[in-house]
Amino acid sequence: MKAGVDLGGTKIQAVVVDAGHAVVGQARRETPTEGGPPAVAAEIAATVREAAASAGMDVRELAGVGVGSPGAIDRTAGTVAHARNLPDWERSYPLAGTLTEALGTTVLLDNDVQVAVAGEFELGAGRPYSSLLGVWWGTGVGGGLILDGKPWLGRGAAGEIGHMVVKRGGAHCPCGRRGCLEAYAGRASMESRARHLVEQGEKTALFEIMEERGRARLQSGVWARALEDGDRMATRLVDRAIGALGAGVASAVNLLDIEAVVVGGGLGTRLGPPYVERIAEAMQPHLFVAERPPAVLSAALGDLGGAIGATLLVS
Repeated sequence: MKAGVDLGGTKIQAVVVDAGHAVVGQARRETPTEGGPPAVAAEIAATVREAAASAGMDVRELAGVGVGSPGAIDRTAGTVAHARNLPDWERSYPLAGTLTEALGTTVLLDNDVQVAVAGEFELGAGRPYSSLLGVWWGTGVGGGLILDGKPWLGRGAAGEIGHMVVKRGGAHCPCGRRGCLEAYAGRASMESRARHLVEQGEKTALFEIMEERGRARLQSGVWARALEDGDRMATRLVDRAIGALGAGVASAVNLLDIEAVVVGGGLGTRLGPPYVERIAEAMQPHLFVAERPPAVLSAALGDLGGAIGATLLVS
């Protein structure tokens, strides 16, 4: 058996799978908000131990652990840098080596969205296609590419759809630039915008729901609840996000002419097919070949997809 970890801006999800990729153990913890890379690494290790225990085994019995992480990944060196949705994580940090020492088994790294997209391609919604774009709508907006049946990594940073510019000179993005797709659709940017609007005197139940649930941030479930309740600010900000996603994803399709788009991530999975259909509708006016749109699908592996995909790193 082997384990996989999906490291996100708000949560760490670990799974243990058997030879048929069935999940036999899992654990989930919140991502630390302070303490930098060492604190995150320690919490990852604790989450993997918990998942192994739920599968009835010791972590050292695992064949290995795959980790999908945001940021710039050096797969050979096992390092992560520029993970801006994680606390104080700008410089390169030896995450694979740190976890290998802590867990007593081999740990392999790759980009979080790329492993999730690989999981969908091999095990989920992407199986019928030879080319696809994965769009992971969560704390940020990540992307992953499969071209001609193979992952396309470029020079190491391919698929960063969240940093395609959808409005020149537009909103500030967490990356420090302006007008990126993530500046409008990333959950962290949406929360920042909501806080600003509240400071300006606008009303919303978003932060009341957050406090009721004992959360420190506006996680996907908070947005879903606010939308269900008809909260005007939540509705407006999600509408804004969908408009930006439509323009950004359609532009990528115009460039690559891929067969399918698979939408996952925290918000993509939590809001589900009705909102994925809305993204497809928002793409339509921007498509160069509008009469032949790609299939636009919800990620089939759900909330565990990133962690399941990460297990594929372990042979």
